[in-house]
This record gives sequence, C-alpha cells and structure tokens, in this order.
Amino acid sequence: MDQEPHNGAVNPLPPVVAALFLVIMGIEIAFFLGARGIVGGPAAVGWRLSAIQSYAFSGEIVDWMWDSGVWPAEHLIRFVSYSFVHTSFTHALFVGVFVLAMGKMVGEIFGSLAMLAIFLLSAVGGALIYALLLDDPMPLVGGFPAVYGLIGAFTFILWRRLGMVGANQTRAFSLIAMLMGIQLVFGLIFGGSADWVADLGGFATGFALSFFVSPGGWARMRGKIRHE
Repeated sequence: MDQEPHNGAVNPLPPVVAALFLVIMGIEIAFFLGARGIVGGPAAVGWRLSAIQSYAFSGEIVDWMWDSGVWPAEHLIRFVSYSFVHTSFTHALFVGVFVLAMGKMVGEIFGSLAMLAIFLLSAVGGALIYALLLDDPMPLVGGFPAVYGLIGAFTFILWRRLGMVGANQTRAFSLIAMLMGIQLVFGLIFGGSADWVADLGGFATGFALSFFVSPGGWARMRGKIRHE
C-alpha cells in the first residue's frame, strides 16, 4: 500500500531569507577567522576596521555630500552596506537570528521580493533618520535598523489581523515597545550610543512600506487615493 507523502512540521525558509543570513554570517566569519590569522594573512587582522571605514554609514559624510552637492556611489552605498558590517561576532549573530525569525514570517506572507525590499529600504530609512535627527560623529554599523524594519512589517501583519477581528490594534505594538524598553534599560545600565534612533527609523520605514508591499496593499492605497 502506498504511503501518503510526509509533510514536514516546519516550513522551509524562503530562499532570500537564508541568503541574507548566509551573507551576514559569511562576512562575519571572514572577519572572525582573519582576526585570528587563519585566513588572509597578516592584513586580515584589520579587515573589520577597514570594512567599517569603507562601508559604515556616516552622518558627517552625508553632511559633506549635501553641502558639496557631490554624491559619489562609494558613499551612497553606505546607506545599505552598513547593515552587513558588525562590531563583533555576537552582534552579527543576533542580527542573523532576527533575520531568520522575522524574515521567515514576513517573507511567507508578503513574498520574498517584498521582504527583501523592506529589509534594504528600512536600512536606508533608519540611516536617514539617524542623519537627520542627530549630529553624531559615531558611524552607524550593523543590521538592526533593517531588522527593525522586518519587525515593523510583522507589526503591520498583527495590526491588520487584530483590526479584522475587531480587537485592540495597539496590541500589535507590544513587541516594539518591549524591545525599545530593553534597549533603554541596557543603555541606562551599561551606557550606549544613540543608534536606537536608527532602529526606530527602520521600524517606522518597515511599517509604512507594508501598506504598499503587503498582498493587495498597492491596490488598497490606490483605491483610497481615488476616493479622497
């Protein structure tokens, strides 16, 4: 007797989520091995610092581009590239775990391309907010603003579902409130930078983009515009 095919209890990761995770961790593993002299020779010890200098986002560079009217590609790429450079293996690992968790949930509902767009554009949005609201000479590195964009998209999903059943939609913002609270506590105890501003900017960008890139979102927005 033929047996019915077995369906796994766990849905596979969308390929773009797995690819993002591999890129983030691949870069970090190269830094990790280079710093220990395992790969790359003596010059590899400085790979992380060199990457931060070349690819971190800098508000001061944005100010220079704005004042000079010159927008070289090598600096424009920093609006995205900073998300793939981290200060430590632990930093990258936390970002990677969030990419796997949030990216899977958002990707399965919005689709892979929409998920990737939210990740990348939230990095841009977080960097812009960081540059506009702060005059901080510290460079911005790490994928948390982009990850917070995925959290914004996940919050949008919860917000829509709660609205459909007539529940209190403010409950959808419990996760971001908890994460911001944790950041506040850690900042008070251990001290910290103002990069939470970029994280919040990434969240807002991801949430706002979801109105357009969620299934049927663009059609809904066009309908609202036509009725106004």
